[in-house]
Amino acid sequence: MDIHPTAIVSEKAKLAKGVQIGPYALIEDDVQIASGVKVYSHARILNHTTIGEDCQIHMGAVLGHLPQVRAEVSAFGRLIIGQRNIFREYATAHRSSQKEGATTIGNDNYFMGFSHIAHDCSIGNNVTICNGSLIAGHVRIYDYAFISGNVTVHQFCRIGEYSMIGGLSRVAKDIPPYMLVKGDSNVWAVNSVGLRRAGFSNFSRSQIKKAFRLLYKSSLNVKQAVVRLQSQANSKEIKHLINFIQHSERGICSYKTPSIRERLRLNIPLIKGREVGAYRLFLQSRQAQEPLALVLLFVLIILLVIFLNRPLKEKLQEKYYSLFEEIERCLN
Repeated sequence: MDIHPTAIVSEKAKLAKGVQIGPYALIEDDVQIASGVKVYSHARILNHTTIGEDCQIHMGAVLGHLPQVRAEVSAFGRLIIGQRNIFREYATAHRSSQKEGATTIGNDNYFMGFSHIAHDCSIGNNVTICNGSLIAGHVRIYDYAFISGNVTVHQFCRIGEYSMIGGLSRVAKDIPPYMLVKGDSNVWAVNSVGLRRAGFSNFSRSQIKKAFRLLYKSSLNVKQAVVRLQSQANSKEIKHLINFIQHSERGICSYKTPSIRERLRLNIPLIKGREVGAYRLFLQSRQAQEPLALVLLFVLIILLVIFLNRPLKEKLQEKYYSLFEEIERCLN
């Protein structure tokens, strides 16, 4: 055990062998820290906190502080952290607001700088929460979810397995497993890149995409789509998706149809990772939006030349007589 002389460590705290405490760190009474944990300088680990093996608590992080609730509470619960979690600079995690409750964090999670886990949350395993993201109270985040920077998640929401939330998003409803969410609680697509990197088979990914189309791109409402999915469910991923939706209390995120340019941006990882006809996507965008504008611009230029520059008109008429004759006939 390596404790810096300037660190303040309570004699009642239970520290296992191999724990490292940096300068000016604070460890309060009812704290249990397993072996291999490294606490950096100025970190705070407060009462009713349990930390598993091989975690890293970086500078200024605060774990186990009182929950941020306005109601008067006589006693608070615990903060229970699993193994190999990383809390970067100034990340915070609060203990439960209920006497017998606990804020729980699983294993192998990564909490980046200034991220916040509020009271009574339940975080699974291998979750990534990026800089500045705020997770409100009683939120449940399932395994392998990825939350980008500066995301806000409303209390009591659920974030499904292998889902991804884009930066600066606001989440107020449950996010089904395997989905990509961006903006104001809007599902944009299946998290295809994340599923492929996680080793999902081609069959599983195709089944998830079929379920996505049935949920969000058919004329069925959610209940009708779930009934249809139940009759077609032939993989554990679809069964998990159905179970998640059936137990949703806040409702699931709705679908937002991305524009052509947004679809191109979403597919950039796919374009880079394999030989996708990116030029076809570019042509679709131009063909859908630009031909009419180009025609109008061409006509406008010709009209300006005709009516504002008589000498040039005469020269052009000599070379393009038939074209100008046709234009003037149309105008008259």
